[in-house]
Amino acid sequence: MITHVHAVAAAPDRDDLFLATHEGIFTVRADGALAGPVGGHDFDAMGFTVAGGALFASGHPGPTTAPELGEGNLGIIRSDDGGETWEPVALTGVEDFHVLTAGPDGTLRGIGSSGPGLLTSTDEGVTWSRGEPLPAVDLAVTDSGVHAATESGLLRGDLAGSGFAPVADAPLLYSVDAREDGALVGVDVEGTLWETADDGSWARVGAAEGPVQALGAIGAERIVLVDARGVVEVTPAGERVMVPLLQD
Repeated sequence: MITHVHAVAAAPDRDDLFLATHEGIFTVRADGALAGPVGGHDFDAMGFTVAGGALFASGHPGPTTAPELGEGNLGIIRSDDGGETWEPVALTGVEDFHVLTAGPDGTLRGIGSSGPGLLTSTDEGVTWSRGEPLPAVDLAVTDSGVHAATESGLLRGDLAGSGFAPVADAPLLYSVDAREDGALVGVDVEGTLWETADDGSWARVGAAEGPVQALGAIGAERIVLVDARGVVEVTPAGERVMVPLLQD
């Protein structure tokens, strides 16, 4: 049983989706088939992202998680085989990333449990530098900068993680992601789904039902979110519930 989904991401080399959940990493095929947890790993994946062909996760160990992955907090762990096996990378037992994302160049960025400073790694999570305080609930990175969803509105800073300022006319988002072409997608506090156009303006592209647990911009046109219905795919052609009511 899945009780909560923290993140949604596309698998690097196939059409599957990854769901980072309180009970481990699960997969969802294009036909809606749900499987997992991958490799039998039951850790609570609070933070999760895909960079290149690797998976990176953070959070808390589960009942059967190997002690070498971290006791208390996982820090940063990595899988190079789609989640079948994991190895500790950094901050083992110390940090719990609730926000974790990868930029177009593979740079990892996140917000950890030890403080609100933006953490950045340019060497696949081995070493991390702490930037200015950033009370973000979600992050999305494009070639134009780092975008942070905060309680006061969407902020944008440079790729060095500094100079954050409000994004004019942006909706009040609590979840945000970026497509490969730099377009942003997000969901606001009222459950409206938004996407940026080529001119930077925001357009409504759908609506959630109930609180959104996780959201991902998948490929050129898909948005996949987890709300009261389950795992929902949103495209220009409409909405489709891929996996209904995960908790049932």
